[in-house]
Order: sequence, then structure tokens, then C-alpha cells
Amino acid sequence: MKVSEISRLLGLTPPTVTQLVNSLEAKQMVVRQADASDRRVVRIKLTEQGKIITRRARDHMDVTLNRLVEHLGEDECNQLADLLQKVHRFIEDNPPPNLDRLQMNGDEKRD
Repeated sequence: MKVSEISRLLGLTPPTVTQLVNSLEAKQMVVRQADASDRRVVRIKLTEQGKIITRRARDHMDVTLNRLVEHLGEDECNQLADLLQKVHRFIEDNPPPNLDRLQMNGDEKRD
């Protein structure tokens, strides 16, 4: 994936994603590769070590969520799902401002 695609997916700015990629690259979990059809484009790819860590994290998350479901029980799980859907709808209806597009020349009003 391109950094811009990862940015959109995670809701983070490209510079933030670049910092994360740099960190993951230093840990040999990802590599940067030039796109075969457009050498100007750099793609981020998981290494084998990155894939192993990703699988472990996913497995851990699955186990933890299953334990949470058992802990809460059916009624509370349904209630939690309903509340999370309400939160999701609220966030969709009230998106944050695009901070990358705000002018930062000192003329903006301060709250």
C-alpha cells in the first residue's frame, strides 16, 4: 500500500504514517518498494516477520474479544454493540476538521 492509502485507512496524516513506517522499517517489519508500474510511487509491504507479528496480534485480539463476550454475556454484548453503533453514527455525522488544511500563519483566531 502507499503511505497515502494507509493514512486514509487509519485516519492519520501522511507525516504521521511516515514516522510509523520508519519505526516499523527499523524493526524489519516492513519494507519500502518502488511500484513496478510507476517508479515515483513507493509501496509499503509487510516482511515475513511483520506478517508473523500481525498474525499474533490478530490472534491475541480474537482471544481477548472472545473472553470479553464471555465476561459480558449476551445482553451486555448486545447493549455494547448498540452503543458502539451510536458512537460510530455520531462520529460520521460530526467529522473532525481537516487540520492539514487549516492556515497556520498566525492570523487565525485562537480559542
